[in-house]
Amino acid sequence: MSDTVFYAIGGGLILLIVWIVVTWNSFVSARNKVEEAWSGIDVQLKRRHDLVPNLVETVKGYAAHERETLTEVTRARGAAMAASDPADVARTEGALTAALGDVRALAEQYPDLQAAANFRGLQSHLAQLEDEIQASRRIYNSNVQTYNTRVQVFPNVLLAGSSFPARAFFVLDSPAERLVPAVSFA
Repeated sequence: MSDTVFYAIGGGLILLIVWIVVTWNSFVSARNKVEEAWSGIDVQLKRRHDLVPNLVETVKGYAAHERETLTEVTRARGAAMAASDPADVARTEGALTAALGDVRALAEQYPDLQAAANFRGLQSHLAQLEDEIQASRRIYNSNVQTYNTRVQVFPNVLLAGSSFPARAFFVLDSPAERLVPAVSFA
């Protein structure tokens, strides 16, 4: 075997090793960004979950006979807190969002409740949290898209194998969340 062939094979092996190391490290980096983005969603959802009992207690003071709605909010909060993977979290958070929408609709029936400073403050804080959750969800989904593309393109898919499975997007399951809210100035 001539020296030229030996150097060509050796150079090819070195390039292959460098590609493997660089690609593997890019997978790890992308996976870590996805996990960091998920932790951002998790923090916002925890803040939301912590706010719900205060909202329920405030509404109870004004609308004590509306037990069914308040029980549904509490049940949905419990299910959302127990969810773990993105698909399950998205499903349970959708149910919590719908239940909170029922509380907002309920509040419209009680002018004293709408006028209460505590309720208005909680509603304002909840609206701010919803915006932060949406921003966190966009960041997470962007990182998932980058990660999934990186591990699914050829030839990276050969190296990724089962060590780097595709991640699920955090998507809306509830058709109600996809509707444009009605705006009324009456």
